[in-house]
Amino acid sequence: MPAVVSKFLERGEKVFNSNRSLVSGAVIAAALFTYAYKIGYPLIDSCVHKTNKENLSINNNLVIHQNGAVKKRQPLPPAPPSTKCRFRTNIPNLNLQFILQFIKLVRIMIPGVFCTETALLTGHTTFLFLRTFLSIYVANLEGAIVKYIVKKEPRNFMKQLGKWFAVAIPATFINSMIRYLESRIALSFRSRLVEHSYRLYFNNQSYYRVTVLDGRLDNCAQRLTDDIETVACTVSHLYGQITKPCFDILLMAIALANLVKSRNANLITGPVIISGVVVFSALILRLVSPKFGQLVAQEAEKKGILVEHLEHMFGVKLWFVMLEQFLMKYVWSGTGMVVVSLPILLANTKPGTRKTKSFPLLPSVPSTSDEVAAVLPVEADPDTGDDNVSERTHYFTTAKNLLITGSNAVERLMSSYKDIVELAGHTARVANMFTVLEEASQGIYHKTLVAKKEKVGDFEIEFKGDQPVAKGKLIHSAHNEIILKNVPIVTPNCDIICPSLSLELRPGQHLLITGPNGCGKSSLFRILSGLWPIYGGELHAPKNSMFYIPQRPYMVIGNLRDQVIYPDTYADMINKQVTEEDLRKIMQMVHLEHIVERDTFNEVKDWTDILSGGEKQRMAIARLFYHKPKYALLDECTSAVSIDVESHIYQSAIDMGITLLTITHRPTLWKFHTHILQFDGTGYWEFSVLNFSNRLHLKKEKEELLKEEPSAERTNRLNELDKLLGEDT
Repeated sequence: MPAVVSKFLERGEKVFNSNRSLVSGAVIAAALFTYAYKIGYPLIDSCVHKTNKENLSINNNLVIHQNGAVKKRQPLPPAPPSTKCRFRTNIPNLNLQFILQFIKLVRIMIPGVFCTETALLTGHTTFLFLRTFLSIYVANLEGAIVKYIVKKEPRNFMKQLGKWFAVAIPATFINSMIRYLESRIALSFRSRLVEHSYRLYFNNQSYYRVTVLDGRLDNCAQRLTDDIETVACTVSHLYGQITKPCFDILLMAIALANLVKSRNANLITGPVIISGVVVFSALILRLVSPKFGQLVAQEAEKKGILVEHLEHMFGVKLWFVMLEQFLMKYVWSGTGMVVVSLPILLANTKPGTRKTKSFPLLPSVPSTSDEVAAVLPVEADPDTGDDNVSERTHYFTTAKNLLITGSNAVERLMSSYKDIVELAGHTARVANMFTVLEEASQGIYHKTLVAKKEKVGDFEIEFKGDQPVAKGKLIHSAHNEIILKNVPIVTPNCDIICPSLSLELRPGQHLLITGPNGCGKSSLFRILSGLWPIYGGELHAPKNSMFYIPQRPYMVIGNLRDQVIYPDTYADMINKQVTEEDLRKIMQMVHLEHIVERDTFNEVKDWTDILSGGEKQRMAIARLFYHKPKYALLDECTSAVSIDVESHIYQSAIDMGITLLTITHRPTLWKFHTHILQFDGTGYWEFSVLNFSNRLHLKKEKEELLKEEPSAERTNRLNELDKLLGEDT
């Protein structure tokens, strides 16, 4: 690169008939002008546009009438806050909120004093401390090597060079251990955070609640994976990024003080200059530093539509990195050269020493760090001028290396501020996820509602602020009965489907639920199973005694056995004293024994793609027979199963003592139920004993009417039958 620049300057000198200094000055001036334009233009542009926006706002608020009168326009209602405004009002930064959130995460990552993470951090700190001591020793060793090169002493040079290669072995081991322990700490932190988050995610059906009932987590899956990994890796990296520079600054300052003292120089001047330059640089960088926490939080939210945002982020970083490099690389290096040269240029001569003609009296600089503090002045002879030069060279080389190490430490500390601010963005997302999961498991939700329909009939939803209040009571029944007393059916968006529902169902009373689409059949199941909150009345239900089977069951990742015993594990199955022979009998009951013979229970496959729709539904029934709950909530769960197999499954469930609550459109299943709950689609319902034969007669009458020619009498009768059967018109 220097050769290219040199050729460029030579060519510019020939083209413009000017000397190289003028061409160099022009290039530097152009670079400075470009840099000033880069920084100043956005500020000027924002001021100009701000003035224009204010003038436009004033003009828009004035209305001129035909008579010439000017009146102020009524203000428009405030628009909903945009994503950008929302970020500006809640920017992750180094504030009290970030500190509290970070402390909460640290307590999760480091659960106690005597844990694996504490041991890893202790080992990491020890190796960082050893690395700093090694840096001081290497700096003095390099100074000694240069000293003996200047003195032309090959024997001592080879001796010091041997020490150099000998120290390389522990140095490489320490460096490798630092990287290894940092990776282990990051992995351990990530494991702790993942375990804690999954405990919250699967506790009390929070995975469903935060997705359907709560609107605060925009992308929970991303926070569970990417954000947690980023937080763990960043915290592990920042620990070494901050601890090592602190050790470096402390020990390098002591070593430099002893080294400067050995030159009989002033111990105050150098530290004052360095501190002033560092503080000045820090203030400048702090004033012009972009809001990296906001940018990182926006980047995490905008995964997939990042092009425009990343272009903006790269542009923001461009000028900031330029200024950062200018201050830390060039200004600090120049300051370091000044400070290192001061003890040589302004060294004091002790009284009583003999001066030479050519060289002033200088103290002897030792070649090892252990001898720095015990340095003694020596007297120079006219014949020992080379020794004085070598001593000054030894001092300058050692001081330069120590100062470079110290300046790098300060640079890493200042640069870590940017990393900490970026960490604040991810910390806010992870801590917010933990808070939402904890509140969701306790029934506390915050969701933006499309519209509020607060009252239907005699039931009225109570709101606290903009959030509905679930005032209903859930009581665990003592005798396994299900009792609803004035319980409304309300969706998560506060749509009131049924203002009040009351019924009483005891074990052995199998309930058939009918009604048109959208009348609240599946919604009732979600309330009974505890997925939706109860906004009024009382619900008496047995605890952990309901098993819900939807129309499209979930197939887990694992072997065939896992599909049957889900959500149990193999250990749970053993504890329940269930054998594979028992599972084989269950598979025979649902007519899936051919899969066991073909694949065995230990076969791992993608069961979602391998099993057909009917096989998946029968696999869900096999889970029902494995768990044997008190109640089974069956939501069109056998729609893809043949009628004969379906009838056998329902009869087997009744024989096992499972009480059925069924949503179905198949008349062949009516005979397996004793009671019926019929919704009309307008909020009204009827609960009664099921007369199977009478209902089947009405169904046959409807089928016969559908075959006749259209007429007014036919249409009226069909509407009556649809109302009696609870079916869509």
